[in-house]
Amino acid sequence: MKKIIVALSLISFIVSAQGQSLRVPAPSTTQTVKQEFGLGSIELSYSKPNMRGRNIFGDLVPFGAVWRTGANNATTLTFSDEVNIGGTKIPAGKYGLLSIPGASEWTIIISKQTDVTSPSAYQQNMDVVRLNVPAVSLPFAIESFMITFEKIRSNELELMILWDQTMVSFPIKADIDSKIMTQIDNLINNDTKPYYNAAMYYMDNGKDLNKAASWLEEATNQTPNAYWVWYQKARCLSMIGKKAEAKVASSKSLELAKAAKNPDYVTLNEKLQASLK
Repeated sequence: MKKIIVALSLISFIVSAQGQSLRVPAPSTTQTVKQEFGLGSIELSYSKPNMRGRNIFGDLVPFGAVWRTGANNATTLTFSDEVNIGGTKIPAGKYGLLSIPGASEWTIIISKQTDVTSPSAYQQNMDVVRLNVPAVSLPFAIESFMITFEKIRSNELELMILWDQTMVSFPIKADIDSKIMTQIDNLINNDTKPYYNAAMYYMDNGKDLNKAASWLEEATNQTPNAYWVWYQKARCLSMIGKKAEAKVASSKSLELAKAAKNPDYVTLNEKLQASLK
């Protein structure tokens, strides 16, 4: 009887052990990147395969075939606001990022399909936009497949795809100027007047610098001890050729920066004053 009980216990242990799943690291890990962009954000989700000594493009990843642009799950992009890719306006939402690699050129596809993991599942009639981009040869190999956002500006960035010795990229744009100008017009006429931020937007985007200078004058009245505001005022005045006034504003910024023990703005003002001689 005792032997039967031991045997049953052993069988129960084996069945229990077989029922448990073994957790191991994924060979192609998933990466999710959320990038602030324009007045919203872009969220990217993809899997990162490794080279592991394999020949990649033209072999593991065939030329001329639809690729999920990663491993395992489908690669997706989620836009919080409308963007523009290849001259096509794309409404806010979640989309699939697919590609057709070639030796010298790739086709990039933004699709309404967000679950394509094999060429057979791809439906071209679900394309939102297609564009051809050159394949750039790198002087070194990228071991882990990578998608990244680079050259990030207020209204444009580059999405870059890199693996092995190949890099492709394409721009994503956001039409935010009209929205920001409307905000500025509304807020400047209200009690809370964003003089500094409005002036910085004008300076950074090639707009009326005289108006920016007048707003920075108001901003220094709002925050008289803000050395960074005085510095931007000096910089703006120098850009419109008012060197004498720029020197006065920079000297004030330098004085305040020294009092605040901020060496970065001390250096910035010293460089600015040297350029005004």
